[in-house]
Amino acid sequence: MKKFLIYLLVMTSFLIVTACSNDAEGEENEENETNTEESATESNDSSEETSDSENETVEAVFWHAMSGAGQESLEEIVQSFNDSQDNYRIIPEFQGSYEEALTKFRSVGGTNDAPAIIQTFEVGTKYMIDSGFIEPVQSFIDEEGYDISQLEENILNYYTVDGQLYSMPFNSSTPVMLYNKDAFEEAGLDPDNPPQTFAEIKEAGEKLTITDGDNTERYGFSILNYGWFFEELVATQGGLFVNHDNGRTDDATEALFNEEEGLRVFELIDDMNQAGTYGNFGSNWDDIRAAFQTENTAMYLDSSAGVANTVETAPFDVGVSYIPYSDEAERNGVIIGGASLWMSNGIDESQQEAAWEFMKYLQTSEIQAKWHIDTGYFAINPSAYEEDIVQEKWEEYPQLKVTVDQLQETESTYATQGALISVFPEARQQVVTAMENLLEGTDPQEALDAAKEETDRVIEQANRANQ
Repeated sequence: MKKFLIYLLVMTSFLIVTACSNDAEGEENEENETNTEESATESNDSSEETSDSENETVEAVFWHAMSGAGQESLEEIVQSFNDSQDNYRIIPEFQGSYEEALTKFRSVGGTNDAPAIIQTFEVGTKYMIDSGFIEPVQSFIDEEGYDISQLEENILNYYTVDGQLYSMPFNSSTPVMLYNKDAFEEAGLDPDNPPQTFAEIKEAGEKLTITDGDNTERYGFSILNYGWFFEELVATQGGLFVNHDNGRTDDATEALFNEEEGLRVFELIDDMNQAGTYGNFGSNWDDIRAAFQTENTAMYLDSSAGVANTVETAPFDVGVSYIPYSDEAERNGVIIGGASLWMSNGIDESQQEAAWEFMKYLQTSEIQAKWHIDTGYFAINPSAYEEDIVQEKWEEYPQLKVTVDQLQETESTYATQGALISVFPEARQQVVTAMENLLEGTDPQEALDAAKEETDRVIEQANRANQ
């Protein structure tokens, strides 16, 4: 009996221990299963997040200064790019004038708040290069082996410094001369053979001017009081705006625009102004264009981007010709104007990639054809001119092809490549002041010398600050 009780106690203890062990194993297995399920769930969630992250559309902000028809066309192009793929989304944001956009960029350049792309006018090139806020597009060209030989060389030249293309050309234009063909016929001039040299401009201007007593009903020739046209008239003679090969081989230290090429331009204006054949319509583009439309001036200089609208709206037959040059010089051609697109360097690499993909998209012949037709700006990719929509437009308005011919016939020199100075806007204002003084009776050389002196001063200040 005693042995039986001991046996029973041992067996009971064994069963209890076994039961406890099985319960513990069961709880552990349940916990392991739960952990496995949770781990699997977390793994799936993580995988989904990674997948979502990989497929997330990269947004890149694009600051621009286009308004009116230019803005409308630009936004349509941006939308077509966004719709063409799922990886990137460009967000266009209007920032006001070129000057206003550049001022805003100065406050955020080099930070994550900077836009991926900013449109800057051509005279802002030197500042942008020196700012340290931009990534040269040459970096992406070299990395990818992108073929820039397909693009217009005489446009690329302006934005190429020391063999590097710093920004991608966008809205590019040059000056041309517009003239009233009907007025030419009335004056006994050949409407298909407009004046080419300064002497020919003066001669035609006399025949085209109409006076009624002391009142001048129509002037022969006009130039907007804007430094760009002066720069172009100097460059087409082969003249330089500043030293060191227009600031291309070293930082410019002084202005050269008061030398013989610049003096010839001011003498042309002065001679015609004193003869009463030159119309002064100020510094507002709308005013001088209105003067031409209302036949208050028979010839004037305008941007190639303004040709289409003038041809379409003028109540007379409009002719388009190359800008005139001095009889003492050979025609060199024109400097590209307008603006280009710059890429920020303080932003995420994915945003830079988005910017680069968009810049390449802009250069396709189809997009450039649309841009040219919509705005009048040049096609950066000249193959766009072969597109049907361009050929049809040119057939209707052959004047548009003249602007392209002038650009493509331009000789590539330091003069036509354009000047590089960080204080270009200030220098332009000095030229405007000199033109105003000239029209009020100041001697041409004296007016230019004063503008040169003040320009040298601001160049020196800028160079000192950069050091």
